[in-house]
Amino acid sequence: MKLYSYFRSSASFRVRIALALKGLSYDYVPVHLIKEGGQQFSPEYKALNPASLVPALQEDEGSVLTQSLAIVEYLEETRPEPSLFPRDAAGRARVRALALSIACEIHPLNNLRVLGYLTKTLGVSEEQKNAWYRHWVETGLATVEAMLSGDARTGTFCHGEVPTLADVVLVPQIFNAQRFNCRLDHVPTIMRIHEHCLTVPAFAKSVPAEQPDAE
Repeated sequence: MKLYSYFRSSASFRVRIALALKGLSYDYVPVHLIKEGGQQFSPEYKALNPASLVPALQEDEGSVLTQSLAIVEYLEETRPEPSLFPRDAAGRARVRALALSIACEIHPLNNLRVLGYLTKTLGVSEEQKNAWYRHWVETGLATVEAMLSGDARTGTFCHGEVPTLADVVLVPQIFNAQRFNCRLDHVPTIMRIHEHCLTVPAFAKSVPAEQPDAE
């Protein structure tokens, strides 16, 4: 397998964690999102992923998968152990709800192309852009905190005592939040889970600083 990734991309980070948790090896192919006007816009990469986004996962037989959550679900279906989902239907729905609360409600408002549009097209200042970022991250994480702290199924990880898709999505979002100096003292359950996840080798080896293209 080949993983087309950018070290700071939280979507790529999710897939790296999932691959590591499942013990899968892959070739890392860096796609720099800023250099050369963004390598994701090159004809070669657009042929793999017309959306010009990372990550993309290419299987050995040549099939290319895009969208981080779709890739993780694919890995779950093709390499089911260890599972990233609980066995019960209600638990699986809860894990997906936690993951989607981050991947659909927080992340899309704060990814690189949105921030670039705010500054380059709408003329928003750097200070205003950062205020936008912090607002949506801090309010979105408050919702996730309430989902976690108010549910007895929350354990050492987001759901029980083994990592699931919810943790795979949570950890990269916290790295982004810390990078932009977001307030995090209002989400103690999230931070406890985040800190515990980083003691797990699969998470620790997947952090941006450990990637071949880290700057």
